[in-house]
Amino acid sequence: MTTGKKTAIWAVVILGGVATTLYLVERHHLRAVTINGAVLQMSTDSNKQVPIADVQVTASNSLGSGKAVTDAAGYFTLTLPKGLRRKQQVLLQFRRQGYQPLDVNDYISDKIYVEHMTPTLTEKPRSDAKIPNIKISNARVRYSVKTTTEADVGSAVKTFQVNNAGNVPCHKQPPCSPDGKWKAAIGTTFLDAGEGNQFRNARASCIAGPCPFTRIETENLSQEGRRFNVSVRNWSDTTTFLLEAEVVHPMISDLVRESYPVVFGRALNFSLPGAAEGLSMEAELNGQPIVFPLGPDLLLRWADCHMKIDKDQSRNYRCELKPGYEFR
Repeated sequence: MTTGKKTAIWAVVILGGVATTLYLVERHHLRAVTINGAVLQMSTDSNKQVPIADVQVTASNSLGSGKAVTDAAGYFTLTLPKGLRRKQQVLLQFRRQGYQPLDVNDYISDKIYVEHMTPTLTEKPRSDAKIPNIKISNARVRYSVKTTTEADVGSAVKTFQVNNAGNVPCHKQPPCSPDGKWKAAIGTTFLDAGEGNQFRNARASCIAGPCPFTRIETENLSQEGRRFNVSVRNWSDTTTFLLEAEVVHPMISDLVRESYPVVFGRALNFSLPGAAEGLSMEAELNGQPIVFPLGPDLLLRWADCHMKIDKDQSRNYRCELKPGYEFR
């Protein structure tokens, strides 16, 4: 092959590699870019920089726009239109009733976008301006959790024998002794606690016969705890075993508990375990105690509530006062 032909072949290979690289780079840039962040209330006091839920977040430029809504923790994640690349400029807009509009010009990057919105200085006028705000005080949360108690029913006792003749060679015909030398017998039995009952501290023990030449093969409770199963291997003369257990009757009941929210500014915050049921809010409105059930929609006449579920299934709540109400 001549030098000129070799040079031409290498040129084609190099150009092909460059084209492939450019194609992969272009595909990478065309992938949708995701940004995420949080929206907080503006305050010089970090304790009052509470998250803002239900904020409408829009990111846009000449190529298009993406939208998202913040959750109870103020978090948002937003996918930008394909074609937008990192380091390109984007306009972030944040809108929510009760807060001043916020526009932020920024560049697309991997950073966490934390923005602060300023509450409007004046509330929506009431029908009668002379009526003072309704004062909320002594707020507390009531809920119930399932708890199990046990009633002592008594005890269960049973004996059973494992019949066998000692010193009989096994000749590899199971069951045999653990070393395979002597003929053995397997005995099985069980205890039943009865409908709706469960065993506690179930145990089995050898009480008569050549006990050193026995072995308990299995000793377990059924999944619901009602049945105690025992299997014994005996490779000597007949032995007697004793089964014992305490019997209880489990009962499930509702345990009512209270939790006291923490107030930050115009919002109260509290968390509940994942198993909490029958959630209600108790508070005094102008000194009058009232119970407000909180159903799945978290509706309160005096506050807007939001809930966020953590990885451990615990639930975090935040209730922000509506216009016309204030904490005392």
